[in-house]
Amino acid sequence: MTSALRFVKLFSRDETFFDHFRQLAVHIGQAAALLRTLFENPANSAQLTPQIKKVETDGDAIVQLINQRIDTSFVTPLDREDIHLLSKRLDNVIDLINGTSRRVAMFRIVAPRDGGVQMADVLVRASKEILAAVGDVTKRQRMMEHGKIIKQLEEEGDVLYAQAVGALFERDEPAIEVLKWKEIFDSLEEAIDECEDVSNVLESIALKNS
Repeated sequence: MTSALRFVKLFSRDETFFDHFRQLAVHIGQAAALLRTLFENPANSAQLTPQIKKVETDGDAIVQLINQRIDTSFVTPLDREDIHLLSKRLDNVIDLINGTSRRVAMFRIVAPRDGGVQMADVLVRASKEILAAVGDVTKRQRMMEHGKIIKQLEEEGDVLYAQAVGALFERDEPAIEVLKWKEIFDSLEEAIDECEDVSNVLESIALKNS
């Protein structure tokens, strides 16, 4: 390799970060789909919860790769702080989905409840927008369109959350069941909110790089 080619290679932007972002977005979609299946049939938590945990563990490994590349790449395609923040936000969504599934298992939930499947479905739809948005991160107009949809989904999640929690107090139910499902719904809402946080970071990146 000539000295000129070495120079070009040294100062070339490391574009693999975008591949890692897409991989994390795919993992969000996988975890969200599994979570929706879990809420459809929580009695299968012994099979589904470990699968979601596997997705979460794989996501952590991708974040570690990203952090390593931040340290070793001479030129990055985005600001290093933005790369770190985006990977953290994407990973947070997976972590929150995993935390929700763990609660279903720990609380020994065996029957579906109104609100659970619907909120998990919002997560599935939001994950699809996140995947598309990651691919359009440097295209401002398209990124803003994805962000608008994710915001609408977050608002839909808020409505579903209010309805689901309100329903807990409509009937005379055992307090322990109310506590279990309130915590599960809280965790679901937090995961949906984190999707909007991902969108906000993506919009900020798009504005900087448009």
